Amino acid sequence: MDNIIIEGGCPLKGEVRISGAKNAALPILISSLLADGYCTYSNVPNLKDVESTKELLINHGAKIEAEGDTVKIDSGGLNNHEAPYDLVRKMRASILVLGPLVARLKKARVSLPGGCSIGARPINLHLKGLAALGAKVELVHGYVEASAEVLKGAEIFFDAVTVTGTENIMMAAVLAEGTTIIRNAAREPEVVALAEVLNKMGAKIEGIGTSVLTINGVSSLKPVFVSIIPDRIEAGTFMVSAGLTGGDVKLLDCEPSHLESVIHKLRLTGSIVTVDGNSVSVKGGESISSIDIKTIPYPGFPTDMQAQFMVLMSIAKGFSVISETIFENRFIHVSELRRMGADIKVSGNTAMITGVPALSGAPVMATDLRASASLILAGLVAKGVTRVNRVYHLDRGYDSIEKKFSMLGAKIKRVKV
Repeated sequence: MDNIIIEGGCPLKGEVRISGAKNAALPILISSLLADGYCTYSNVPNLKDVESTKELLINHGAKIEAEGDTVKIDSGGLNNHEAPYDLVRKMRASILVLGPLVARLKKARVSLPGGCSIGARPINLHLKGLAALGAKVELVHGYVEASAEVLKGAEIFFDAVTVTGTENIMMAAVLAEGTTIIRNAAREPEVVALAEVLNKMGAKIEGIGTSVLTINGVSSLKPVFVSIIPDRIEAGTFMVSAGLTGGDVKLLDCEPSHLESVIHKLRLTGSIVTVDGNSVSVKGGESISSIDIKTIPYPGFPTDMQAQFMVLMSIAKGFSVISETIFENRFIHVSELRRMGADIKVSGNTAMITGVPALSGAPVMATDLRASASLILAGLVAKGVTRVNRVYHLDRGYDSIEKKFSMLGAKIKRVKV
């Protein structure tokens, strides 16, 4: 198992290129199941979750060629409707094969998914959506079993905004007979990216980027060539690192329009943020001001940036409150930040933070993907040495993060244990 060791206290300076978005790449790669022939994807990040997705697609009969950040997938030989536990347990996004498999093979048997420990994240909305499209859906021995000779368009209302639920039902509905309307659909950039890819493949989706999607089913889809959008969460993490360390960092190949809520909050903390086309420059202010944050679905403040901003607030002047409304168990990193000297109290879904003059390096343990990133950030600004254990979570969603931070002047290294 790898650890990451950081010696804090170095202001970060320089340029960093933002990789393709994990949360866009996974559903877009899976959408290749809907077409015959080679789909080609560029700007695919080098991540554990991407590798797991490739394994899953191969399991279903897809052929894959990969070179650099380009991946080619041919699902013409799609022949296996089962996604077994040993593959699906590695990441929650595996559930996204459910819709495409039912649409293409008329049936699917998919293990209930695994992934990070940040709450139950039930898939009931996925199942209700498929049932509304005419599928017979059952839970049997830890597997979702769904079947339908013909999927038929329907009106679906999600009781709560669900990103993967929207993506799953959207992929099933593009090959259903008739018209499907999804109300209270997720509007995240990754959902938009998937919808645009599906339309390039020949789907007919209207209302992209709004909470109401109208999908007119088609009989088949064709292969496509697309580039994966930049990762807004990786970008946000590097932006916070600049403000946190009093650094001066320029982010290249990002999409600032996807980061408006993060940029707004970061400016309120005192950082100077400059947007220029597809780049964002962040310069740390003379001091860090406390702000309050509430995570809500896009275009609100993203839950995937909550842990990183908590580190920033840990050394800010004054008192701040962070409210987590998306996941019920996403403050696991608090106990590790306390080990480093942070003054954080938690009550339900609310964290109350009193800024301290400095954090202190310590051995800490990563519990999920974004918590891993927050502990790296804490180590960058802490006095002394921080050792982050269980960084396999980090490798699921950040492409060579320690190398990128090292290029910005951080004293950081990965070691084998």
